[in-house]
Amino acid sequence: MSISINAAFDSGNIRVVACQGDVIDLEIVADHLSDFYQWFHFRVAGARGRTLTFRIINAGGAAYAFGWPGYRARMSTDRHAWRQVDTGYADGVLTFTATIDSELAWFAYFAPYTLERHDDLVARIAAKPGVAHRELGQSLDGRAIDYLTLGSGPRQVWAYARQHPGESMCEWFMEGLLERLTDPGDAIPADLLARFTFHCVPNMNPDGSYRGHLRTNAAGVNLNREWHAPTAERSPEVLCVRNRMDETGVDIAIDVHGDEAIPANFIAGYEGIPNWTDEHGARFTAFGAAWAAATPDFQTKLGYPVAAAGRANLAMSTNQVANRFGALAMTLEMPFKDHDDNADPEFGWSPERSKRLAHGWLEVLAAFER
Repeated sequence: MSISINAAFDSGNIRVVACQGDVIDLEIVADHLSDFYQWFHFRVAGARGRTLTFRIINAGGAAYAFGWPGYRARMSTDRHAWRQVDTGYADGVLTFTATIDSELAWFAYFAPYTLERHDDLVARIAAKPGVAHRELGQSLDGRAIDYLTLGSGPRQVWAYARQHPGESMCEWFMEGLLERLTDPGDAIPADLLARFTFHCVPNMNPDGSYRGHLRTNAAGVNLNREWHAPTAERSPEVLCVRNRMDETGVDIAIDVHGDEAIPANFIAGYEGIPNWTDEHGARFTAFGAAWAAATPDFQTKLGYPVAAAGRANLAMSTNQVANRFGALAMTLEMPFKDHDDNADPEFGWSPERSKRLAHGWLEVLAAFER
């Protein structure tokens, strides 16, 4: 029986170039109307008992090709457990090898979070006591921007994810956050919901998620460069969220992302915003230190360079929100590789660990904002 490779499904992305015996050459398809690409997700059928080598021959032109060294692809035979497989990168080609002992196998850049799972999450959380759901707006393809609110406290917390759709660990984080906040037997959420109102957008880019994009929406627009002037024509996803923020105000915000190169969890802040004060910046630094002290799955040594005074990019969410509202705002970056300070050789950074990191964020928030 011949091997069949298919990516024609929710969040799928791959193109078959050639197949010679057990070596298969592939290409990642670029985001629609964009040059960005790096996300891949495909299924293999008819390969039981064979050891296959996959070569992504256009990996050198990917958006963050410098992130391939040290990276390991993920494989699953049940779409639940995603294990790392032997992977290497040389001469612009990403190569990974796997022995397939099942009828079907799936491969992906990271454990996918499909729109079907998103819909299940929203339905499940919206049915919980004390949760309100609203369709905040629609994407360019007409998909819902789902918005969930919880709590009755006076301070406004915003948590939102997947502006960059290929960063699927972000919605695993949001699943963990929403599950913890709706756990009726947990004293920490009860305390938080009395002191805060939570505004949660689990997926800000459903079009890109479904299309198998890395970084952009249906128009090829990077949503995290639209926060200064979002429009209905280019970025309705940002427009509806920012408009709602203007209505509620924002005291604390976390914008959840994934980083292709850095093998660690870290937060980026808002240094360089026009409204910067040392006191405002000190709160961000103190929050990061408290999170690092609370778990070995977070650290503050590795991260992004900070912007010089007055040079922050206000088109980016965290800068815009910190400047616009005076909020304690942060961009969380989780790795496609692993959190090397506390590595897992079998699974790497994973959905389960992303969810636990969200639990930890809530615990730190509860203690920090007294």
